[in-house]
Amino acid sequence: MFTGIVEATAKVEEIRKEGTNKTFVLSSNISNELKIDQSLSHNGVCLTVVELDGNNYTVTAVDETLKKSNLGLLEVGDLVNLERSMPANHRFDGHIVQGHVDQTGVCTNVQELEGSWLFDFEFDFGKSGNFVVEKGSVCINGVSLTVFNCTKNSFRVTIIPYTFEHTNFKQIKEGTTVNLEFDIVGKYIRKMVENGYMDYLKDKMRE
Repeated sequence: MFTGIVEATAKVEEIRKEGTNKTFVLSSNISNELKIDQSLSHNGVCLTVVELDGNNYTVTAVDETLKKSNLGLLEVGDLVNLERSMPANHRFDGHIVQGHVDQTGVCTNVQELEGSWLFDFEFDFGKSGNFVVEKGSVCINGVSLTVFNCTKNSFRVTIIPYTFEHTNFKQIKEGTTVNLEFDIVGKYIRKMVENGYMDYLKDKMRE
């Protein structure tokens, strides 16, 4: 489990196509702290460290992950947001993030203000049924953020200078594809409603 608080960024050094999978060699300032078999969030996608070599480390993404996320669009030189899994005794600074990207979204507008940046994103609601609520949480490229100006298939977030400089948000522009993981609580509630579980609970309460 993750919290959506990015620790560092990694630079893509090499990409190898291996069957339907892709193997990524990346470098970061936390590489020397990583371990083989460790879970590490890459743009919000949980991947396993399989090799360490000095300042570089290696992870592999399977075909399903490449199709459901923006990892398949990565090129050598791109920056990736990193977060190690949350220890049990750690402060919960973001929100519950599983590292399982639900779908991608597209940046539709970037507006620089005095001391912050506004980003607008759209996603395909009809394809997935995922949703956001005003002042709720969403994970964008592994970053936990609060949404506002929500519609059925769009929302806006505000980025402070620290987040802008220490994540790959500084590389996001109009047309950029991002990874989205929606609030797990909202997803459970949606599934309960779709499956009629709420009606079942109402009936039980009447008994």
